Amino acid sequence: MLSPPSTSPAIFVSAPPRRPVTRRTMNAADRATSATSVNSAASANRSAAETAAEEAAAGFVLRLGRALHMYGYTAHGLEDVLEQVSTRLGLKGQFFASPTSISAAFGELERQRAHLVRVEPGDVDLGRLAALDEICDRVLDGLVSPAEGSLAIEAIVDHPSAYHPYVRTLAYGLASAAACRMLGGGYPEMLLSSGIGLLIGVLSVLTSRSQKTSRVFEFVAAFVASLMVNALAAEGVAVASGVTILAGLIVLLPGLTLTLAMAELSSRHLVAGTARMFGALTVLLGITFGVAAGARVARSIVGVGPELAVTPTPEWVLLLALIAIPLAFSILLRAQPRDVPWILAISLIGYAGAMAGARLLGPGLGAFFGAFSVGIASNRYERLVGRPSTVPLVPGVLLLVPGSIGFRSFALLLEQQVVVGVDAAFTMTMTALSLAAGLLLANVLVPPETKKASPLIIPSRS
Repeated sequence: MLSPPSTSPAIFVSAPPRRPVTRRTMNAADRATSATSVNSAASANRSAAETAAEEAAAGFVLRLGRALHMYGYTAHGLEDVLEQVSTRLGLKGQFFASPTSISAAFGELERQRAHLVRVEPGDVDLGRLAALDEICDRVLDGLVSPAEGSLAIEAIVDHPSAYHPYVRTLAYGLASAAACRMLGGGYPEMLLSSGIGLLIGVLSVLTSRSQKTSRVFEFVAAFVASLMVNALAAEGVAVASGVTILAGLIVLLPGLTLTLAMAELSSRHLVAGTARMFGALTVLLGITFGVAAGARVARSIVGVGPELAVTPTPEWVLLLALIAIPLAFSILLRAQPRDVPWILAISLIGYAGAMAGARLLGPGLGAFFGAFSVGIASNRYERLVGRPSTVPLVPGVLLLVPGSIGFRSFALLLEQQVVVGVDAAFTMTMTALSLAAGLLLANVLVPPETKKASPLIIPSRS
């Protein structure tokens, strides 16, 4: 049977009421969202600040490298300096320097930022190098920010030279007269070579105003010097023309460049060393050709003068010359006045070492002992005074460089004295190698104490 329909009332089950969202729950969610937003903004700000700091540090390193390159650093010395400074500033950098450019890359290998700095080779400026050393020390010690250091570097580069052009012109004459005595010249040769040096100083001031004229400065100076000396000798002035011309041109001879090239080749920096070597040989060829052209023109106008022997001067004149030529180099290299006494003392030490080495082991190894003495004394100077070893090192090495030997080699080859000319060229090469070896050994035994290596000393790798 079918059950009758139930008469009990229907029961409806309603859904549980939705729990209202309380004010406390909404506030907690807002706080979580707000905290996330704040953390993201702080992280973004921190990332932007770190990026800005890295860019400022990289800019400082690049400006420092460009300035050091302009004022005389070799490729291997520059790369070593930039690597050390980058590490101290928290950057991971890789550098490649050549005589005309600097390539730099910052960051990890997968995310590197590359930079290229085009640089025109400049003259050694010891005063600016010392100022750059001070600024770099202040930045690395945290006393100055990298951005402020960059501004200071720009101010150093734009600052005028410490010596007036007239003073530098007088230094040309003083250097030529002193070099003439060191090369064996007498009083007439010293007087005329000092006049040639003054004339070259005037030409230097005039040609420095234009880049085009500065590129033919060495040739023009050699031509004018040779023409003047040979013409005066033909007219009866009793001078030995060869030593007079050589002493008058002594400042222009690229002996230091040859030594730098040998240092770069010794440090396995083949590209920069080869380029610098051929640049020095090109300058030597230009000077030699200018001297030959001037002699030929003088011969066609006034004839040929007699070959005269040099009348020697007393030894005390040589002592005065040894004091005068470092002073002249200090002015020509724009050293700061407070460094001049140190330059003089270390230059005399290097000359004494070269003479002692030449007496004991021959002229070839004399340059080695001279460079070794200059390197040791310069590094001790840096440790004692806290100034860069570059300041006394460069003038000291200039007394020993083989530029005059190279000039004589090319002059003999032009005169078709091939055997003697090749022998002089070999002597020039051996002298440059001896200088580089002496500087390397000095840096190994008494390394520089500060963060930066000297531009002349090959950095030792531990």
